[in-house]
Order: sequence, then C-alpha cells, then structure tokens
Amino acid sequence: MTVKAKFRCHFIQKADDDSSRTIHMSAVTSGSHENEGWSNLTPGGQIQMHISNPEAFNQFEQGKEYYVEIQPAGRVSITADIN
Repeated sequence: MTVKAKFRCHFIQKADDDSSRTIHMSAVTSGSHENEGWSNLTPGGQIQMHISNPEAFNQFEQGKEYYVEIQPAGRVSITADIN
C-alpha cells in the first residue's frame, strides 16, 4: 500500500558554508478545496530533510506544495532523473 499526502515547504535553512539545506515541510490543511480534503485524511505532519546534493535541494521552493508518497522499502519504484 502507498500513502500519499500533500506537504508545503515552509522554510529552507541554508548551511553556513552553503553546502547543504535543511528542508522543513508541514502537511497542508487549507487554502483550497483539495487541501481541505487532504487535511481530513492527513490532519497533521512534519517532514525535515537535510540534503547535501545541490541538484536535489534546488528542487525545493519555500511556499510551494509537494506530494509525498510513502511505500514499504524493497518495492520497485520508478523515479525521475534530476537532470
């Protein structure tokens, strides 16, 4: 089973030497009919990721919403190449 949720990036913290970012995200709860629907199923949650790959951390923008899918490890998954 895969769990899908919607999170908003609310803060991006840069390392002092600019080598990494810590991405802070919270589950969405309002702002649109879809978001209000999500909040019924995922009423709260936070994600914090420390990322040192510039190609990866540059994919995140403060204020932007992202879908997050969670599935058990070991399951075959197809992901997009960041190029």
